[in-house]
Amino acid sequence: MTARLVRTLTAAALALGAAACSSSSGDPLAADGGSAKPADGRTVVVGSANFPENVLLASIYSRALKAKGVKVEEKFNIGSREVLYGQLKSGSLTVLPEYNGALLAYLDPKTTAAGTEAVDAELGRKLPAELGILDPAAAEDKDSLTVSKETADRLKLTSVADLAGKAGDLVVGGPPEFKSRREQQFKDVYGLTFKEWKPTADTTANALKDGTVQVGNVFTTDPRIVQLGLVALADPKNLFSVQNVVPLVNKAGVDATATAALNAVSAKLDTAGLTALMKRVAVDKEDPSAVAADWLKTNGLG
Repeated sequence: MTARLVRTLTAAALALGAAACSSSSGDPLAADGGSAKPADGRTVVVGSANFPENVLLASIYSRALKAKGVKVEEKFNIGSREVLYGQLKSGSLTVLPEYNGALLAYLDPKTTAAGTEAVDAELGRKLPAELGILDPAAAEDKDSLTVSKETADRLKLTSVADLAGKAGDLVVGGPPEFKSRREQQFKDVYGLTFKEWKPTADTTANALKDGTVQVGNVFTTDPRIVQLGLVALADPKNLFSVQNVVPLVNKAGVDATATAALNAVSAKLDTAGLTALMKRVAVDKEDPSAVAADWLKTNGLG
């Protein structure tokens, strides 16, 4: 499904005032046989994972939808993808901010798709009939393996590959699910076996600075990388794929109005802007909903 096709179908639905989604197999908002119904005034439930950036993005989605008259319920800070995915598929959630490469790796750990278009196309084939992605944003937040400057200097680290022969002496930190998602991949792709895996959730950057862990999974838009003088290691073998922010939706729960509102957010959101917003949330400790409101107003979306 291309972004052009999504926009075309959205425009057509608006022009016709359709009360039901198209039955075309190319429509990302149509279920098998055209059985999905648009929101038609029903509540759109916006969910989020349990980390600050995803809450911020969900707040942006929620406010953008409300600005277009869509009735919204917010269910933020639910948990990891392993929890959220089932809720979205069942219809308990309607919209979720996702990251295309990470989502594809969850659906197919052996995928070799690279680049936004290839990843999105593969997602179109791998997602179940109930779910679809809308337009991806230019904004990208990639996983990284990050170390303190002291560790980088001491071990002469500039890339993940440089950890070969050294990982066995190092503790790696990240979200609780990081080990189950990535341990085998690090072994297969880079030949790395770490001394210990320690769950650090959103405190990974701080744990690197204080030495609790020596290597950590830190998102590249986390402003603490610069603030704390950390070093995000290069990933020459592309273990971490593209990670464009993208709305993942339950097709039956979004109509043309909701689709257009979410695509408008994607059209405006870039990496530099997201990083600046995350500084306000993660460093300045501003309320994500207020930060979202400011961004939408500045971009003429709310």
